[in-house]
Amino acid sequence: MIRTTEKESNHQHLDQMSTSEILSGINQEDRSVADAVAQQIPQIERLVDAVVAKMNDGGRMFYIGAGTSGRLGILDASECPPTFGVPHDWIMGLIAGGDTAIRRAVENAEDDAEQAWQDLLEYNITDKDVLVGIAASGTTPYVIGGLKRANAEGLVTGCIVCNSGSPIAAEAQFPIEVIVGPEFVTGSTRMKSGTAQKLVLNMLSTAVMIKLGRVKGNRMVDMQLSNHKLVERGVQMVMEQTGKNEEIARELLLRYGSVRAAVDHVEHLSNQ
Repeated sequence: MIRTTEKESNHQHLDQMSTSEILSGINQEDRSVADAVAQQIPQIERLVDAVVAKMNDGGRMFYIGAGTSGRLGILDASECPPTFGVPHDWIMGLIAGGDTAIRRAVENAEDDAEQAWQDLLEYNITDKDVLVGIAASGTTPYVIGGLKRANAEGLVTGCIVCNSGSPIAAEAQFPIEVIVGPEFVTGSTRMKSGTAQKLVLNMLSTAVMIKLGRVKGNRMVDMQLSNHKLVERGVQMVMEQTGKNEEIARELLLRYGSVRAAVDHVEHLSNQ
């Protein structure tokens, strides 16, 4: 049986299309992705709540994947510290083939079913942690092996795949199966499947961070002040939440290092 992600494109003769036709065709396919993700919200919710429970108990979340899937996991994990001001080891992404594979494919790396667990052991993984496997096909040995061993070691496991009834979904305790259908370029899962995985990762990590108290109202009050743009955004947030003028807000932000700390200082003084 041909996997959904490998089925022939709904669009024929791509090489004879105009630029406009190519772009319109890709956009047409992309429009279906959000609807496919929406169907999986109940499953995403279950995984979010499981992750929050583990992280409240001192656990971490790990993503594992190969190729595009691995890179997307690394991207999502790497964006959490600057966005939410959390330690770099709260959410971590691992890719088959190691860091070299982030930029350049490592031959046969994804076919080693034992390597994922060996990679995870370098981070002293325990049963307090959560492992999420990411694979459009749902059949990547690197991910299957990692989830299988994680289950045996008592970890919570989840997955994000784009085919139904896959071996990876069968291994995961909290499977998320986003069925986006055939790709615009047949089998090119960096397209709709990759977009679907990115959307789910956005939802997963953001919801977890909100539930862990790393957002106040709708603001990134713990964001790292790592560049001028973020400092200016932080100044505006302090002004909005405290009523202070720009000069005082900037001084408070730079003195206390985060929007949350600056606002908490002002609120503490007002309550004395």
